[in-house]
Amino acid sequence: MKTSAFCLATLLGLAPLAALAGTATIKIDVDHAIAPVDPRIYGVFMEPIGFNRPEMKFNTLYGPLYDPKSSNADEHGFRKDMLEAARELQLTQMRWPGGNFVAGYDWRDGIGPKAQRPKRMDLAWGVVESNQVGTDEWVELNKLIGTENVVCINMGTGTLDDARYWVQYCNAPVGSYWADKRAEYGHPEPYGIKYWCLGNEVDGAPWILGHKNAEDYVKFAVEAAKVMRLSSPGTKLEFIANGPSNYQDNLDWVEWTWTVVKGLYGTADYLSMHRYWDPSDDYYVLMGQRGIDLEERIEIVAGLIKSVHTIKQKKPMYVSVDEWAPPFRGGHLSTLALAQYFNAFIRHADVVKMANYTLLTSLLARDPKTDATYRSPLFHTFKLFSVHCRGTALATAVNCDTFRTSDHYDKIPYLDVSAVYNAAAKQVVINVVNRHKDDAIATDIRSVVGAFSGPATVSSVTSSDVSNQPYTYEARDTYAPKVEQLNAAGADLHYTFPAHSFTQIVVSVAK
Repeated sequence: MKTSAFCLATLLGLAPLAALAGTATIKIDVDHAIAPVDPRIYGVFMEPIGFNRPEMKFNTLYGPLYDPKSSNADEHGFRKDMLEAARELQLTQMRWPGGNFVAGYDWRDGIGPKAQRPKRMDLAWGVVESNQVGTDEWVELNKLIGTENVVCINMGTGTLDDARYWVQYCNAPVGSYWADKRAEYGHPEPYGIKYWCLGNEVDGAPWILGHKNAEDYVKFAVEAAKVMRLSSPGTKLEFIANGPSNYQDNLDWVEWTWTVVKGLYGTADYLSMHRYWDPSDDYYVLMGQRGIDLEERIEIVAGLIKSVHTIKQKKPMYVSVDEWAPPFRGGHLSTLALAQYFNAFIRHADVVKMANYTLLTSLLARDPKTDATYRSPLFHTFKLFSVHCRGTALATAVNCDTFRTSDHYDKIPYLDVSAVYNAAAKQVVINVVNRHKDDAIATDIRSVVGAFSGPATVSSVTSSDVSNQPYTYEARDTYAPKVEQLNAAGADLHYTFPAHSFTQIVVSVAK
């Protein structure tokens, strides 16, 4: 598995350094910025996904997050433990109500007195939707956790009227029908919702309701954006167009993306990407190949956007990875995948401006026996990024051993690295995933400009498990990151990254 070749991320244009087997070098230059890290990458996604199978009856919204009968519920019916956890993560925005669910959703079913709301068949998930959480409840939830609303409209079975009336209900001042309905239901002031997704996974022919080809999608999206903008006189809307979600071995997803970018450039402000971390029983495929897949897809989409921007010279279009998640088993390797997602978003801070983790209720783990919640390493690792990685993404030069899983996936670096500079605090945050299954990697971290100073705070997430066994409530007290202090002085900082681990180092840099 291991090769004798070295990897070098040459973003700094620095000459490679000779390294002994099992050692590595990371170069940090606070003057070599990529772009500001947009805080909106610390967003989440929520959808009422229902499971109605003999072996599992469960809903991701009703129960885990909204449960008015629970002794843990607030006056709005939301679980206080979930609200507290969401605020602790310092989330910035939440996308709702779907997801596949929205392709068959009529938003009007979810407004007005709850006792009068209809129960509908949810064709996406094969369950009955109670509509007890609708527009007003979603907006209240975002208010409670301090996040912006990102609303996804129905472009499956939905119409232009559905889209414009929903915007009017949310954003129009009183005096027109749907704004007056909002006031009648207790909300006279417009919500002023800015971000709107123009459908969800419309390219997903095998599963999505109302699938369209790229040309038809563009035509509908252009008209939807037009009527929605006209329906929001007091709030300037920003639109997120449907990018790729159906990644086939052929180039169909690239052609879809190219057509959508060309057709909606100047109409949409963002292009969505959905990317879930495919499972694998092969450790190095899971930890390495999947990370390269993510990196390549971001770069392909960014390249297509750049090509159109070069020709049209309009305002930039950015990427919103508005559905992403590690393998859903929720063990240690899933946590390492989560860290690699954030590393990729930070390395592409010039194009990735929004992201939404699937799902909010997946970040706070629940004990199926007692319904008690706890903070797993997934939660802790997300928090290390969302709280500390605010600032400017830095280019890094990494010299380390590599491995391969196939001819295409060759020279994958064992160390997956990102860095963020907080100019106000004069601190660098260095995030490192050691993908090696068995070996720790001794690393020399070098500051190209300025010297490290003061104690460095090191937070590490480690485990003896490499089979991705799910986290458990019984082991909850062992899940907090290990925190230690290192002396830091001069241009070099030495640290040995444990095998199959995530480590975050926060250190001051004096220029």
